[in-house]
Amino acid sequence: MLKSEITDVFFDLDHTLWDFDRNSSLAFERVFKKHNIDLSLTDFLKEYEPINLVYWKKYREERVTKEELRRGRLTETFKIFKVQYPLATIDALADSYIEELPVDNHLFVDTIAILNYLSSKYKLHIITNGFETVQHLKLQNSGIKKYFSTVTTSEEIGLKKPHPLVFQTALKKASALAKKSIMIGDSLEADIMGANKAGMHTLFFNYRNEAIKTPYIAINELYEIKNYL
Repeated sequence: MLKSEITDVFFDLDHTLWDFDRNSSLAFERVFKKHNIDLSLTDFLKEYEPINLVYWKKYREERVTKEELRRGRLTETFKIFKVQYPLATIDALADSYIEELPVDNHLFVDTIAILNYLSSKYKLHIITNGFETVQHLKLQNSGIKKYFSTVTTSEEIGLKKPHPLVFQTALKKASALAKKSIMIGDSLEADIMGANKAGMHTLFFNYRNEAIKTPYIAINELYEIKNYL
């Protein structure tokens, strides 16, 4: 990959620019308070976060619906604490969480700096599997929407990354060529392998510092993007 080849940079949003774990924790804090959930938030999140990742994988693979995702990740987590709520309460909690999620908008360290750096050289875009309305709110509320020429969500297409049509649609919206584009994201499967199959260059944002053997170029901090672009 030569810097001179690249014209368009595509980013994932959650866990890549927008600090999902931090913002999600703050959202749950308010949800627990509002609905009088008598559980340690720290203990809850420790169990919830891996369950949520599993449900998102199932959602990407069309094995659960949006509703099953929203209900299942909560129900399974509460079950670990031997707590059971009626479905109406689970749905109320899920709705409150979605309302609260875009309220806090902490970004990863160097997000603004790297977007300023890249936006003077390339056209920037978002490709996200997150829910349409919530993702646009996150971009707006965090102040980074202005950097992106296009935003492509899985909900608008009806398919999710890593499906090639998601990347092809995003490239078409951006009037960009795959061979002149790069995808930056935190999911090896959804972002990196998916974009690679679509003919794009890739940069894996391994912010969790996982010990993963991968043939793909990886970075641990956003500022490292400058080494490649």
